[in-house]
Amino acid sequence: MAFVGNLQQLGRSVMLPMIILPAAAIFQSLAQLPWEYVGLPGMNEILMLASQSIFHFLPYIFALGIALGLTSNGLSAGMAALVGMFIYTGITTKYAPGTEPTVLIGTFIGIIAGVSYLRFKDLRLPEYIQFFGGPRFVPFFVSCFTLLFSIAMVNLSQQLEWLLVQLGEVISLAGGFGVFLYGFIHRILVIFGLHHLVSHIFWFQVGGYETDAGYMVYGDLPRYFAGDPTAGVFMAGLYPTMMFALPAIALAIIHEAREDLKPKIRRTFTLAALASFLTGVTEPIEFAFLFVAPYLYVVHALLSGLIMWITYELGILHGFSFSAGAIDYVINMHLSTKGWLIIPIGIVTGIIYYFLFRWAITRFQIPTPGREEGSQLDEWVGDIPYRAPLILQAIGGKQNIIQMESCITRLRLKVTNEKDMDINALRNLGAAGVIRLGGGHVQVVFGTYSELIREEMIKTIHRDQQQISFHSPMQGKMIPLSEVPDPIFSALLVGNGVAFIPDRGELVSPVKGKVIHIYPTMHAIGILTDDGLEVLMHIGIDTSKLVGKDYFTAVVKEGDEVLPGQLLIRFNIQKVKKDSKSLASPMVITNSDRVKSWRYAPFKGVKKGQSSVMSVVLHESKDEGDIQ
Repeated sequence: MAFVGNLQQLGRSVMLPMIILPAAAIFQSLAQLPWEYVGLPGMNEILMLASQSIFHFLPYIFALGIALGLTSNGLSAGMAALVGMFIYTGITTKYAPGTEPTVLIGTFIGIIAGVSYLRFKDLRLPEYIQFFGGPRFVPFFVSCFTLLFSIAMVNLSQQLEWLLVQLGEVISLAGGFGVFLYGFIHRILVIFGLHHLVSHIFWFQVGGYETDAGYMVYGDLPRYFAGDPTAGVFMAGLYPTMMFALPAIALAIIHEAREDLKPKIRRTFTLAALASFLTGVTEPIEFAFLFVAPYLYVVHALLSGLIMWITYELGILHGFSFSAGAIDYVINMHLSTKGWLIIPIGIVTGIIYYFLFRWAITRFQIPTPGREEGSQLDEWVGDIPYRAPLILQAIGGKQNIIQMESCITRLRLKVTNEKDMDINALRNLGAAGVIRLGGGHVQVVFGTYSELIREEMIKTIHRDQQQISFHSPMQGKMIPLSEVPDPIFSALLVGNGVAFIPDRGELVSPVKGKVIHIYPTMHAIGILTDDGLEVLMHIGIDTSKLVGKDYFTAVVKEGDEVLPGQLLIRFNIQKVKKDSKSLASPMVITNSDRVKSWRYAPFKGVKKGQSSVMSVVLHESKDEGDIQ
């Protein structure tokens, strides 16, 4: 599966150059307005030229974007990709007149530049020529490679141009079934973040069209914007799914949520539905049922393919610059064929999806968000700076991260050890899903806030502060100290922290440290961390009067060194509940003056030993290093 992990990195890189396409679509749409009536008669031509320029230089954009994406913004890789494109264009223009660089060529040269950077960035040469070693070797190597590649392409250009056109004709022979198959595979590959790769082939490679200016463009997307009357086959059918089907699923999830959780679920999934409808970002909704009902996701993929088949048979052609959302639908409507039919098809699709998913959720008791305590998705607005450090700890900390990137809806990580990740903590912190691809490659789906989360995690890593993360000392529900029915704890007189309502009679260590005190009744225990924090854990309220092993039994003694998750005290939860004021069990830092800032995970159900339920930053500074 390591190969799949490398492919998902390529898929993310392919997405990077596509972010410029919406600008081209907007320019082209604005060029249709009557600018002469506002005294700008030349604006139509200027806007159209701006749009056409983006599409004309698309191969260069892909070469640069893919090279940067594969290398986490390796500048020498980006420069090597551009130099390679210049060499290729210069040679083929001279010796193969009429040959234009395609997105396929840009993609290939971008991959070569990126892979060369990863291979040679640490290259050591003899000292007297080491100036040309390391990253500086990459442009030289790519230039030489591209020179040889260009010479070969001069001899093969006509055959390859013919092959691309023929490939488009062969695929068109499959008719509606070919479009259905594409739609089905596209949705399945969303799970692994590889859908951009299959889309790249159909959107930018398959089929050719000669423009009025006399140059060839390839792929469904560039041909659509170049005015090809047959383009848009592999894009039109995505509109009903993204604009109507996924919002209908979100509505079904909202309506099937528990009444006490419904307001929160309504806010979360209304935003997810709007994101899907307007921009075509679907993963937050799809991942809400993917892991709990994968068979339902297969049905969804089959229906998506069927919808594409229907639009094909009806002769509907429509395109987009970014994704099949309402914004692209409106902007690019002027180039479509029967594009208006997408609306009635979408409405019918939405109705079918809504009733199908409501029936499936109730019939098979699918635990979609809002149907059980601790829904996977949560509100993120304004909360990211506080949760990002906890997410970092749940991933295993800075030391576990080899590479960290993000795309529109997910963090794409390469980690040292996948076992160091706390999947349950990540889900409680808002992750809709966690996907392991092998070889340390992991994707954590946070929806459209993924990039902001990554930025905050980077800030945390770079921040010149000392941060300590706490594990859950109990299994149960975490609550704020203000809800503890004891004024000594709720007023923070003992110290600051959190509390837990246990549902199991075990107390474990939340941190690495040394046991410095065990109360005679064994209802409370103190731990001193390596950083000098004094942590008090108190089982229940008014439990100091509960004497005897029938209530509490310590399995450690004073002076013992303990690790997070290590068992400290067993207690009879039923007897303690009966004979005490409350089971609320505070975990406080008694020397809270040492703490500069506090961060808490959501106050909800937690597992015993779960990482990152609370973190603190100390006043003392400590260099945390850097991460690339």
